[in-house]
Amino acid sequence: MHKSLAIGAVLATSLAGTAMAQEWQPSEPVTIVVPWSAGGSTDSVTRVVAEVLTEAIGQTFVVVNQPGASGSVGTRSVWEAPHDGMMFAAGAAADLGAYPVMDMLDVPIADWQLYLHVANPSLVSVPADSPYQDFGELLEALQTTDVAITASSAGLTSAGAISLDAIDTAAGGINYQQITYEGGAPAVTSTVAGETQMTAQTAVEQVDMIRAGRLRPLAVVADTALELEGFGSVPPITDWLPDVAVAPNYFGLFLPADAPEEVIATMDEVWATVIPESERMRAYASERAALFNPSHGEAAQAAAMPFLQINAWQQFDSGAGPNDPSEFGIPRPDE
Repeated sequence: MHKSLAIGAVLATSLAGTAMAQEWQPSEPVTIVVPWSAGGSTDSVTRVVAEVLTEAIGQTFVVVNQPGASGSVGTRSVWEAPHDGMMFAAGAAADLGAYPVMDMLDVPIADWQLYLHVANPSLVSVPADSPYQDFGELLEALQTTDVAITASSAGLTSAGAISLDAIDTAAGGINYQQITYEGGAPAVTSTVAGETQMTAQTAVEQVDMIRAGRLRPLAVVADTALELEGFGSVPPITDWLPDVAVAPNYFGLFLPADAPEEVIATMDEVWATVIPESERMRAYASERAALFNPSHGEAAQAAAMPFLQINAWQQFDSGAGPNDPSEFGIPRPDE
């Protein structure tokens, strides 16, 4: 049976005895906007997801890159388009939820339907020829140097920037200069090339350069070690900074929550039955050092909240975000 027919059968069964939902069958290609440049963590996983959705729903899902303003330009284009299910945004839920805090897009995360798939941990890494052999040496330099150490990131709300802020807070202040790029891939490339001295972007964006021996990972921004296939174990940053703020950084697709009911019903069923069983998604996660943990609806909102809280309140407390996160339903992490 064709997968789209199978989804329709599951929907019919699951909705028996209630109002029948019409299966979504788009008549033209569906656009997924990746609000970052090609090659980064959002771009790479979204292209795998698009392939799975194309087969499951029976219509092509096209990935379009639209970077700018820490991902808010592309995300805004989705919100401002008709809410007819024909355009999704992709990215990290922590970015999506922080845009109102940053005055970048006045739409709280509750107004989006989330379809999460993987969580991507960040790695603190340096060029292969860097003098820093472990995170302790780098941390000492960050705390004692008179000349700021340059660190690359994909923008103020990116995983790299959030991790740098968390390290800064937990260490009681570090001396670094953040250099931002239009995506994780160019940020990582800058560190490989020696333009910047360190990066804290996601493992997904760094893993190829690590395996090639061009980056040296010093710590994973988590409380447990990360096993990198083809490399080995990367120690947790909590070995040096026990109180650093850590939480899973979930990525996914985002749809305006007021999209047609048949679109949401079909996507919910795909996320419940197709995505969790996808061997392509599992293989991607294993190869790219990502946690494969699909969720949607209320479960996705709950899964995304811990890292969103860290991000939003870091932005607000630092002054980078002018709006109080609690106004958008984001409590402080310790509340």
